[in-house]
Amino acid sequence: MNDKAIKDEIFNVVWAACDTFRGVIDPSQYKDYVLTMLFVKYLSDIRKSKAAEYSGKYQNDPVRVERALARERFILPEDCTFDYLYAHRNDNEIGQTINAVLEKIEDGNKAKLHNVFRNIDFNSEANLGKARQRNQRLKTLLEDFNELDLRPERVGHMDIIGDVYEYLIARFAAQAGKKAGEFYTPAEVSETLARLVAPESGDRICDPTCGSGSLLIKAAKQVGSRDFSLAGQEMNGSTWALCKMNMFLHDVDAARIEWEDTIRHPLLIEGDALIKYDVVVANPPFSLDKWGQEIAANDKYQRFTRGVPPKSKGDWAFILHMLSTAVEGKGRVGVVVPHGVLFRGGQEGAIRKAVIQENMLAGVVGLPSNLFYGAGIPAALLIFDKSRKHADKDKVLFIDASREYEQGTNQNKLRPEDINKIIDTFHTRKEIEKYSHLATYAEIEENEFNLNIPRYVDTFEPEPEVDIAAVQKEIEDLEAKLTETRAKMDGYLKELGFIK
Repeated sequence: MNDKAIKDEIFNVVWAACDTFRGVIDPSQYKDYVLTMLFVKYLSDIRKSKAAEYSGKYQNDPVRVERALARERFILPEDCTFDYLYAHRNDNEIGQTINAVLEKIEDGNKAKLHNVFRNIDFNSEANLGKARQRNQRLKTLLEDFNELDLRPERVGHMDIIGDVYEYLIARFAAQAGKKAGEFYTPAEVSETLARLVAPESGDRICDPTCGSGSLLIKAAKQVGSRDFSLAGQEMNGSTWALCKMNMFLHDVDAARIEWEDTIRHPLLIEGDALIKYDVVVANPPFSLDKWGQEIAANDKYQRFTRGVPPKSKGDWAFILHMLSTAVEGKGRVGVVVPHGVLFRGGQEGAIRKAVIQENMLAGVVGLPSNLFYGAGIPAALLIFDKSRKHADKDKVLFIDASREYEQGTNQNKLRPEDINKIIDTFHTRKEIEKYSHLATYAEIEENEFNLNIPRYVDTFEPEPEVDIAAVQKEIEDLEAKLTETRAKMDGYLKELGFIK
């Protein structure tokens, strides 16, 4: 089977497994159960494949086989595999059995999987119903997954399972509505942002609001080699677990993914200082209320020296954190923001002015509306570059890409040609009529540091000139024809005796 056929097969089985939960739990929770089971099945099938390989190599010597298995990426004893769970699918306490197995897998792989499964409860009455219903649902789930064969010799290279996992997260996001933004950035937006910041070989890449890790993965793929390191932080426990699994399924075992509130409790630190990264990307929650303003004045990491954002709008708090974690004189920062970040005044306006005066802003890209699940408003991308000399006042490139996209029934989408145009325009710094403009510092200053894109990119389309004489002649012709038609109608009505 080719890669696409294998991906389709895996997707179809897993998506069918979602039927177990439809109408039982919120669609945003499907992913917790289904993707966790997919991860366990994958680890189990790898173990099965390795066990067969070592049995042949060591002439079925159980001691040597177990010793070899203990040196693999993940350690799974026989009573922690998917096959073990499937054999116990008819147990009256199958939910508790699954929980116990997940806990054992964690304990056996503490360096990699500590706490990854603690946020999901397969024995939850609130989510999965009373014992009889719960047991039947979990039995069905196990039977669905038993149809999958994810052994490496069949699936092939690791990207296949990683791509399927990403695709499934995207499908779950499509069903999750407004909650989707908590764990997923559309693939086209992630790719665009990743290509704009252009990660290079050797770069340390970070996403301080990493969700399920899709943006980090996209950034890593831009490097073109394995010479990179990934780090992220996520506040939501179940989403953090998805991200950890996502990294392993993409063979990025060394990724450092922390679970905490990035603003109040940043954990990507060394000693008493924030770790610095070559590339920092993020899609933070839009205009987050109660983001942590209470800690800003006494922030030990000095992230808010340019100003403190308003309590009800946390956008600039995340941007300031990202700028603080980018390597001085080199770091690139790319962030997804709502348009209000570009023009709101008050505290935000003062911060925006300070950042622009420091010559860090390299570009502003306006995106089409309705790209994000559960959020119809248009967003923008801000690109910062700390290699720009502070004393200089380099130009800022504004791109209005809001009118070039593929319209969908529920969601709009950036096409490959739309993404390529954005990337080419940004990296060549070229001006295109009604699409992009290189604004000088003087222009931005004249606009009082307002970054609203229409102030810099004129997309006005003049109405075609109207030939008044021709229109008048057309009206007169129509009136003449109408008079003629009415006269004929009156004649017909008289003949029929309807009028005298």
